[in-house]
Amino acid sequence: MIFIENEGHTNPRLNLALEEYILRNLNPTNDYLLFYINEPSIIIGRNQNTLEEINQRYVEDNNIHVVRRISGGGAVYHDFGNLNFSFITNHDGKSLNNFKKFTAPVIKVLQSLGLNAELKGRNDIQVEEKKISGTAQFSTGKRMVSHGTLLLDTNLGEVAKALNVKMGKIESKGHKSVRSRVANISEYLDQPLKIEAFRQLVLEGLYEEREPFERYELTAVEWQSVKQLKEDKYDTWDWNYGRSPKFNIQRSKRFSIGELDLRIFVEKGHIQDLKIFGDFFGKEPLESLETLLVGTRYDKDAISSRLKATAIEDYFGDLPKNEFIDLVYGDNEVNAEL
Repeated sequence: MIFIENEGHTNPRLNLALEEYILRNLNPTNDYLLFYINEPSIIIGRNQNTLEEINQRYVEDNNIHVVRRISGGGAVYHDFGNLNFSFITNHDGKSLNNFKKFTAPVIKVLQSLGLNAELKGRNDIQVEEKKISGTAQFSTGKRMVSHGTLLLDTNLGEVAKALNVKMGKIESKGHKSVRSRVANISEYLDQPLKIEAFRQLVLEGLYEEREPFERYELTAVEWQSVKQLKEDKYDTWDWNYGRSPKFNIQRSKRFSIGELDLRIFVEKGHIQDLKIFGDFFGKEPLESLETLLVGTRYDKDAISSRLKATAIEDYFGDLPKNEFIDLVYGDNEVNAEL
């Protein structure tokens, strides 16, 4: 395992560009660990509709960065009280969506600090039913990134203000508010701990789990490539806010794998455009599935026939194909002019 120094950068666009650069460009025979701390920001999941996840006015008024990441899952709030960790490893065909494998060493470190931490639900680390960490993954096919947050002393009041939390998600958790189910690690520590000291403790704890880490500092040429990726992708409106579709049908439902929100534009009885949003995790890009259904007659049998050879689980995880088809074209009435 090689620890990458991010040189103290706190711009979330640069840090996400650094993470992707490591994933796609550094020696694929090595495993890497990256830590970073971001300025106040909302990090949007790859498949989410940005404008419906954030409180746009509040974000603008408070100069909060809004950046889309390459992994799935839900939107999260970052600030200087939150430590982000990222493992970049080979994809062995069994590790994607295996959050237990990558959170286990982090949980052991938290337990050594006196926290009764454990993995709960799909991808959350919790203490006493309170979420202190969320994790997500992304795979290129051969390589993968498993990353997460560690809420040491983040401003939890900002979470509810900056995020536009859907009622369906709140109700599915059985809680009245996001704040009620999120906590800071500092609440469970006997002594106050600065984020830099916490970072060092986590790093030393992870050292104990594996052979001593090597440290690597990017060259000036590599940093220039990272900054170019930031400029070309993570600084752009198209990446962070794009994909807002024209639609006349909206169908959404929360499944065990997460929420699916479909925006379908149907004209003359055929699907002319389709965009799929949500906080689910999948390994294949949604664009290929969306494109596959364009031109299909908006009819259940026609949709089923078009998807006959498609492995739906590649896009959404453990979701039965018939349930996806029912969502695209179910029995419920929709408000649409076809």
